[in-house]
Amino acid sequence: MKPKIYLDNCSFNRPYDNQVQMKVRLETEAKLFIQCGVREGKYSLCWSFMMDYENGKNPYDEKRDTIALWENIAEDFCPPSENVFSRGKTIMALGIKHEDALHIACAIDRHCGYFVTTDRKVLSKSVDGIRIINPVDFVLETEADHEN
Repeated sequence: MKPKIYLDNCSFNRPYDNQVQMKVRLETEAKLFIQCGVREGKYSLCWSFMMDYENGKNPYDEKRDTIALWENIAEDFCPPSENVFSRGKTIMALGIKHEDALHIACAIDRHCGYFVTTDRKVLSKSVDGIRIINPVDFVLETEADHEN
């Protein structure tokens, strides 16, 4: 069974960040590798109303429009619901800001195994029901599973 993943807005925007730092370049390459895996059917991507909302606030048309295309590639979509909002409040209590908490709640609601992010504050948290992971670590972990 292929891993079901949720890429947050930070991950989708990573290729547009300044690529001078090696960490940023590695995360960019890993994120692009993951997207190739989604296109090849290796991973199942989940999109959400929160991705629409947050990406919609992007002031750069090209970035916003390019990222928005991934909604059509995603195999699953999380709409707003009482369950998501309730779970989001619980996640906020762990010290995760509102929008990030709702993204994570969407991922859990749609039974994603991984929440892929480059946000260091989110990566420092642990939430029951999902693995919060950096794109580089995701690639290393899932590719190791396929080596044998």
